[in-house]
Amino acid sequence: MAAPERRAGGPIAARENLAPAPASLPRVAAKLPFKMVYRVYRVFSRLWYWAQRRFTRAGWIVLASLFVTTIMSVDTDNLVAYQGFSLLLMLWLLAFAFSRFFRANLSVIRLLPRFGTVGSPFTYRALVRNLTAKSQCDLTLLEDLAEPVPSFPEWLAAQLAMEKSMRSLRLSRRQYFNPFKLATLKDSLIPPVPPHREVEVKIEVTPLRRGVLRFKGVTLARTDPFGLFRALARVPAPQTTLILPKRYPLPPIALPGVMKYQEGGVALASNVGQSEEFVALRDYRRGDPLRHIHWRSWAKTGKPIVKEFEDEFFVRHALVLDTFSDQSFSEAFEDAVSVAASFACTILTQESLLDLLFVGAEAYCFTAGRGLAHTDQMLEILASVQVCSGSPFRLLENLVLNHVGVVSGCICVLLAWDEPRRNFVKKLKALGIPVLVVVVVPAAPAKPFDPGPMRDEPEKFRVLEAGRIAEQLAIWK
Repeated sequence: MAAPERRAGGPIAARENLAPAPASLPRVAAKLPFKMVYRVYRVFSRLWYWAQRRFTRAGWIVLASLFVTTIMSVDTDNLVAYQGFSLLLMLWLLAFAFSRFFRANLSVIRLLPRFGTVGSPFTYRALVRNLTAKSQCDLTLLEDLAEPVPSFPEWLAAQLAMEKSMRSLRLSRRQYFNPFKLATLKDSLIPPVPPHREVEVKIEVTPLRRGVLRFKGVTLARTDPFGLFRALARVPAPQTTLILPKRYPLPPIALPGVMKYQEGGVALASNVGQSEEFVALRDYRRGDPLRHIHWRSWAKTGKPIVKEFEDEFFVRHALVLDTFSDQSFSEAFEDAVSVAASFACTILTQESLLDLLFVGAEAYCFTAGRGLAHTDQMLEILASVQVCSGSPFRLLENLVLNHVGVVSGCICVLLAWDEPRRNFVKKLKALGIPVLVVVVVPAAPAKPFDPGPMRDEPEKFRVLEAGRIAEQLAIWK
């Protein structure tokens, strides 16, 4: 009976083929409850969105009263609650019937700003035009945003991140960080619109996420005569605006780096070229390039005159943004982007260059300052930065080390202070590059981080806690 076990490819090989099964089954079983909850979440989200638009505040009160009287109407012999139930049910049926007769033929044109900022409300105008011969009144304008529908992996990653925060008793200081909600908008009452005329409506929106805010259209709502239920008419009006990351005021910080020779001088900043700063005219000397000859002066003086140039020195900083995280949605990452945006707005002056370096789908280096690009363009780049998961940190390290030869100093905004990141900063300092390190973490560490390679310059090493960036930057000395 033991002979079959000695054969190659017998029961021993069978056990090897079946070995992964016990490990895979628990993983599948563990995902099944999450998938069921995800389906309930999708259905509940759609129902809640529909109910919020359809029911007025009075309608919610009547609906709650209808639920209570429904329970109490079971005992019709001792209670008269069934009479209230009948009355409330009749009100709801009439309100619903009135909503079926609402028709509106209107057009809407938005006057959106080009940019918005996370957390900062802004107001824009919408022109509502009546295309019928009948006056339209008692209307409310509701905006339809293209809310992203999360896939199951995205939803699961967000839930696990939230569960991790709850276990560590470090709930978000923003109450609940919903990574899928783009913005909050207030309903706007539309004044009476005469036939074939238009009126202006002001709408207030508070962006909650950076990136492109997409509008699908608008919904015109009219309440029934009882004020319980809304009838809706949708008008397509696709449009977009870009939401920039939040910026914080930075205290006076001694940024690293000094003036450094830049090949190409000012021409590097305004036109990517290979010339120096023009200083004066002088007589031709043997060996001067012909392209430097000033032909007009030669024609006047009768002897060759050349243009004299001077090498240009100015400050050039590298702003390094760490995008490597195992969480698709992270409050710490959003705050890190905001810190990088704050530095970008502070550094960009007429006398310096700023190189933004980060890794997304590929390695990026974006240069701004001294006429090459402006603050808005840098913020547009930061508005679209996403988490880079599943890639090693050395990709960012290689990008920066290949670029440090032209920079005067380096500002590193990191998401952790582990061994790869400490070694990265150590290599920068070994190359003689002045470094300022800002580490953004989800929660304050139990004990202060060891500065490691920044031990000799503790004033240039800061740890910021997500959700408390503004107050911690305010006390930066």
